[in-house]
Amino acid sequence: MKEIIIVSDNPGKIKEYQDKLKQYKLIPYKDLLPIEYIPEDEPTFKGNAFIKADTVFRMLKKPCIADDSGLLVDALPNELGVHSKRFSEDMTTESNNALLLDKLKDEQNRSAKFVTVICLLMPGYQPRYYRGELTGEILKQPKGNKGFGYDPLFYIKELDKTLAEMSTQEKNKYSHRAKAIENLLKDIKDENISFF
Repeated sequence: MKEIIIVSDNPGKIKEYQDKLKQYKLIPYKDLLPIEYIPEDEPTFKGNAFIKADTVFRMLKKPCIADDSGLLVDALPNELGVHSKRFSEDMTTESNNALLLDKLKDEQNRSAKFVTVICLLMPGYQPRYYRGELTGEILKQPKGNKGFGYDPLFYIKELDKTLAEMSTQEKNKYSHRAKAIENLLKDIKDENISFF
C-alpha cells in the first residue's frame, strides 16, 4: 500500500483523510518526526498548506499532504479566514465559537463558507494544490456534538443539519475538505501519478 505523510495534528482532520483515502496508508507526521509546531504565518490558505507540507517533505523526502482550512463569514470580512483557528485570545474551539456568536449577535446576514486548500508534495513533482468550498450559514446556537472547530455552528440548509450533526462518512460526502480531497484523487488518477 502506498504511503502518504499527513501533516496535521488534528485527530478529527486525520480521521476525515483516512476515511476518504482508504487506498493509501496515511501516516501522521508526528509518528515520524519530533516537530512540536509548524508556523502558519502566510496570508493565504495555499501559502500555509505549502509551509506545512514542505517542512516535513524536506526532512523525509516522501509524499506529503497538508491543508489549511478556514471559515469565511460575510458579515466579518478579514476576521477569520487563515486566522480561524486563532480567532479568539484563547484559541480554543469553545472560545472561538463563543466569540463568533458574540460578534454576530445583532447581525442578520449569517452567510458563510468553509474553504480548504490541500498541498501535495512528491519527489520529482512540482507542488500541487486542490481547493474545496462549502457554503452555509452560522446558527445562533450550536447543534450537534460530532466534528470539530466551528462545525456545530455551520448549518447547511439543503441538508437541514450542521456539520457537527453528521458522521465522518456523511461529512465526507459534502464538506469543503472532502471536495478538495476528491479533486486531489481525480488529479492523481488522471495523471497516473506514481508515488515512487
